Amino acid sequence: MATRSPRSDRRNQVLSRERIVETAIELLDAGGEAAMTTRALTERLSTGSGAIYYRVGSREDLLDAATETLVTAALAVDSAAVSSSPEDEIRTVALALFDVIAEHPWLATRLTRQVVRKPFGTVTVGIFERIGRQVGALGVPRASWFDAASTLVHYILGAVSQNTAMEGDPPDGSHDRGAFLDATEAAWQDLDAEDYPFMHAVVSQLHAHDDREQFLTGIAVIVDGLTRLG
Repeated sequence: MATRSPRSDRRNQVLSRERIVETAIELLDAGGEAAMTTRALTERLSTGSGAIYYRVGSREDLLDAATETLVTAALAVDSAAVSSSPEDEIRTVALALFDVIAEHPWLATRLTRQVVRKPFGTVTVGIFERIGRQVGALGVPRASWFDAASTLVHYILGAVSQNTAMEGDPPDGSHDRGAFLDATEAAWQDLDAEDYPFMHAVVSQLHAHDDREQFLTGIAVIVDGLTRLG
C-alpha cells in the first residue's frame, strides 16, 4: 500500500471555517492586510483556494469574518462590578474595543469600515446595542438615543485609530512610540513661545501621558455631557 505524504495527511484533515478565520487573523497580525493573501492562506492551511471560498467566501468576506470574530469576543466581556453603573458598562465596552485594536492594529480600519458601510452587520449592531442600552440607562431622552450612542461610538473608533499603525509604519504596529514622542516634543519646543503658548505649556506632559487613560478621560467627558441632556 502506498504511504501518504505529510502534505496529504494535512489536506485530509477537517478544515473548519473557524480554522480558516484563525489563520487569517494570524497572517493579519503578522503583516497587515497585505499579508493576508489567498496564496498565503492556502500554503499555511495546505489546501486549495476553492475550499477556503466554499467555507468562508471571498477575501473581503474573510476580512469581515476576522473582524467579527475579534469584536464579538471583545464585546462579550462583562463589567468587573457585580452591580455596575451605566458609566462603568460604557467604560468596559470602550476599553474592550481599545484593547482588542491595540492587540490587532489592522482591526481599526476594518472596524470603521464595518460601522460605516454595514450598519446592518453583526459588528455594528453589536457595538451599538451594547453602548445604546447604557445611554438609555444614563437618563438620556429617547429622542436623543441615536445621536448619543453615535457620539460615543465615533469617539471610540476615532480615538483608537490614532493609536494604531499609520501608513509607512510596520504593519504589526511595532513602530517606536518613544522616538515619535521625542521628535514631537523637540518640534513643539522649537515653536515660538509667544505664538504658541499652549503648546509650550503642555510639552512637558507629552511623554507622561498614557494613551489608555487619555482615552478614558474622553469617555468620561462625553458621558458627563450626555447625562446633562435629560
